[in-house]
Amino acid sequence: MAAELSANDWAVLALVAEHPTHGWALAGKLAPGGEVGSVWSISRPIVYHGLDRLERAELIRATGIERGGRGPHRVVFAATPTGKKALDEWLAAPVERVRDIRSLFLLKIVLTERAGLDPEPLLVAQRSALVPLVVWLEAQLDEGSETPGETTATAFRLETASAILRFIDGMLDRSGPTNPRRRSARTL
Repeated sequence: MAAELSANDWAVLALVAEHPTHGWALAGKLAPGGEVGSVWSISRPIVYHGLDRLERAELIRATGIERGGRGPHRVVFAATPTGKKALDEWLAAPVERVRDIRSLFLLKIVLTERAGLDPEPLLVAQRSALVPLVVWLEAQLDEGSETPGETTATAFRLETASAILRFIDGMLDRSGPTNPRRRSARTL
């Protein structure tokens, strides 16, 4: 079931894994301008649908009720051990498509940092996934056998992937230039 989760579901799971919480609080964090919503925003109904899917998949469970002051009572959820394990694996996995990197990769970095985890494994994995793509895109442009529209799209993909590589290198550098694993991770 974890493979069938959407990025929205993963975002909800990550916030529930931080500490037990309810849908109303999650919706606030994921609203535009919220703690995470400035990177990845989700409407309140999608948050509640995500909670339902995660509970059915046994990645979260209801742990109690928070009494509402003026509104209804709120169900408090916590991540299960299976949910935490699945989340850790998802956070460490690189984003596959260049078109998803701007949003999904940034979401993963933000959620990893919020969880107090070291982002280096994700950074290194994403870099490793991007390097062959950059080399291939450069070769495509050098061959020049594409139509003008395809050439423009290839050039755009190359610039996007290259920018993400620069971002990753900057993050790795900020994490500590004396760490030899960080330096060796950046060979192109």
